[in-house]
Amino acid sequence: MSQKEHDPARRALLRQSIALAGAAALGSASGPAAAGNYSSTSTDTPSSDPHPALGRTLTRIGFGSCSKESKPQPIWDAILAEPFDLFMFLGDNIYGDTRDMAVLSEKYAKFGREPGFVRLRNTTPIVAVWDDHDFGENDAGGDYPFKEESRQRFFEFWGEPADSPRRGRDGVYASYVFGPPGKRVQVILPDLRYNRTPIMTLDLAGANYDDWAKAKENAGLLVPGPYARNPDHAATMLGERQWQWLERQLEVPAEVRLFASSLQVLADFPGWEGWINFARDQQRLIDLIRRKGANGVVFLSGDTHYAEMSKLDVNVPYTLWDLTSSGITEVWPVTPPNANRVSEVLREVNFGVIDIDWQGPRTRLTLSIRDVAGRTRMSFEIELASLA
Repeated sequence: MSQKEHDPARRALLRQSIALAGAAALGSASGPAAAGNYSSTSTDTPSSDPHPALGRTLTRIGFGSCSKESKPQPIWDAILAEPFDLFMFLGDNIYGDTRDMAVLSEKYAKFGREPGFVRLRNTTPIVAVWDDHDFGENDAGGDYPFKEESRQRFFEFWGEPADSPRRGRDGVYASYVFGPPGKRVQVILPDLRYNRTPIMTLDLAGANYDDWAKAKENAGLLVPGPYARNPDHAATMLGERQWQWLERQLEVPAEVRLFASSLQVLADFPGWEGWINFARDQQRLIDLIRRKGANGVVFLSGDTHYAEMSKLDVNVPYTLWDLTSSGITEVWPVTPPNANRVSEVLREVNFGVIDIDWQGPRTRLTLSIRDVAGRTRMSFEIELASLA
C-alpha cells in the first residue's frame, strides 16, 4: 500500500474508533449490564480487582508464557533465582487443546504438580490470563463451544475467589493496582479469546500453507504465518463490554501501566495471531490511551515461541513498547516478519523481567529477556517520563 493510500485509511480507522468509543461511553451511562447479561454490581467498578499483594511496592516483575505441561521445564531454576515481587502468566500456561473438560482439568493438574511451578506459587504473588491453548483449542475464539466450562476451570486452577468480580465478566479479563500513591503499578490482563470474532487467513492461491512456508524458508526469507487483517469493522478481539471496562480502567490512577496481552500488540505483520489482525481494535486501543491521557503504558506479550522487542513511535500519543517473552518450554523454528521489531529474535526458552527504579520524576524501567540459565539476552531502559 502506498503512503497516499495508507494515510486516509489510518485516518478513517481513527475517526471510526473515536465514534465507536464515544458511543460506548454514552452507553455505559445506563449501567454496565446494558452491554451483556451480567451483574451490574462491583464487577465493573473502575478500581483494582482484589489480590492479596495489592499493598506491595513492585520493583521487579517477571512474566512468561507457553509452558507445555508434558515437557521438562528447567527454566524454573532461573526464574526462582530472581526476587520477583510478582510473576505474570500471559497465556498458553498449559496446552489443553480439547473439548473434553476432564482432559483439560488433568492437564491443569499436571502443571500444578510441576516442582518449579509449585515453588513459585508458594513464594511469589501470581496473576494469570489465558490464550488459545489453555482457552481450549489452537487459535480459537468466541465460537469455541466450551468456553464457559473452560473459564470455570481456569478460575479453579488459579484460585480465583468465589466472590471475585472477575467471575462475573464475559471472559477472564482483570486489572490490579499494586503499591502506594507515587509507586502504583496497574496490571491489565485483557481476554483476547472469549469474545473474539473469527480470524481471517491469507489467500495462498490454493497452496498448502506448510509447503508455502517451507519454500520461503528455503529461499532464505522471513516466514509469515497464515493469517491476514480482518477488514470487517464489526470484527473484534475484546467484545464491546470488555472495551467499556477497559475505558474505565485507563481512568484509574497509576504511575506505571503494564498491559499484559496474551498476543503481540505492536508486531506488524508476522502473519500469526496478534492485535494487527484486528487493525480496528489495535487503533482503538492506541486512541483510547491518547483520549484517557493514560501515561506509563508498556505492553508485554507472549504466544510467539520467541522473544523480541517491538516499538511504535508514529501516530501514537508517546513511544509505545512491546516486550514479547515466549516460551517457558516452546521454541519457534523460524523468524516471522515484524516491521516494528527493534531487537534480535531470541529463539530459545526465555522469560521476561521488568525492573522499576522508583526515583519520582526520574523513575526508570528496565525491560529484559533472560534465558534458561538466567543470563540477560536483551535489555532496554525506558524513562518513565517518556511514557507521557
